Amino acid sequence: MLIRTIEDMEKLYYSDAGARYIQKADAPLLSTTTGTYNANYGAQAWSQLNLEANAFGLMPKTVWNQSGWRAITARASATTLAGVDTAGTLPETIKPTIAEVSTKPKEVPMTFEISTKQEFLSTVKGDDNWGTMDDMRSYMAIEFAEHLNKQLLTDVDTLAAYKLESIDRVASSYQEVTDCGITAGDSDIYSLDRDAAASWADAYVSEANNVDRSLTDAIIRDTMSTIGENGGNTNLLLTGFDTYSKIQSLYGDQARYMNPMSQMKVKQTMNGVQTADGTEVGMNVATIYGVPLFKSKNVAKDTISRIYLLDTTPAGTLGPRMHIKVAKPTLYYEAKDKFLELNELMQKAMYYFSGELICNHFAAQGKIRDLQT
Repeated sequence: MLIRTIEDMEKLYYSDAGARYIQKADAPLLSTTTGTYNANYGAQAWSQLNLEANAFGLMPKTVWNQSGWRAITARASATTLAGVDTAGTLPETIKPTIAEVSTKPKEVPMTFEISTKQEFLSTVKGDDNWGTMDDMRSYMAIEFAEHLNKQLLTDVDTLAAYKLESIDRVASSYQEVTDCGITAGDSDIYSLDRDAAASWADAYVSEANNVDRSLTDAIIRDTMSTIGENGGNTNLLLTGFDTYSKIQSLYGDQARYMNPMSQMKVKQTMNGVQTADGTEVGMNVATIYGVPLFKSKNVAKDTISRIYLLDTTPAGTLGPRMHIKVAKPTLYYEAKDKFLELNELMQKAMYYFSGELICNHFAAQGKIRDLQT
């Protein structure tokens, strides 16, 4: 193209025809170019784990003021019903059977540590880092509560040893050993031998000889009824998320004038779960026949999770019928700048709890096991 005027030049260079004059080999700076981009995640770490501790929160807490108690295990009038004729001879005297129960507090520590270098680098404002002792303290507090929750929901076939006793072990019986393949002696608790000689220490277990079955309304009602005949007053139910869903489907598709599954407003305190009265506070939970139903991921399973029917109502000076007796509340200890004592450049910390799960009325507790979807 012959260029004679500025207009001719514009037509040439500002058109497709002139593009060949400005073509070049590109070398752009991109976010993927080495050394140019580093993501800054910030001093946060978002947990992707379910760290709930519902079972620990549901149990009432009392102060450890004694390490044992006496239990009346048989009525004084178990075999004799007294009655005399006019001027008749008085019957022989009788007495109840008494047993002693003794237990000591368990000690549960959880330790963690970070290096002095990590602590320093986590505080440098220009660096992107997570993991100061403050970060770890906040996170480990939540995990420690979950740690206690897991101990409370350990399967009956796992001995407590130095851990807290579990609800599954409290709500067990010698029948569960004989029918469900549990190792002999594993259901014994507080040094009580749950054989025929100590049947008074049995809770009620609804089972199917270790063969899983479908959950029905009749199983739930019969278990509640039997526990009631044993003197229990079931005031809370606890199960896993899978069985909770099964219970919803059990009642959800049934049209009834009074649906057994409804909702109740409750509150959780240091005294465990309570109904919310007065000011409208608390949270809505499902109920079955008026008893609040809770769920936890740590409940022991067969095919699906078991259901615990628990009585945590007051029992005089012994405290609730089932509760956590606290020797020392959760405490936090930290060894900071004690390198000579530790003999390493580390900062260490520990959460600590001392207590035990106590049940002073076994027959008032129960569970439903051997369940399938």
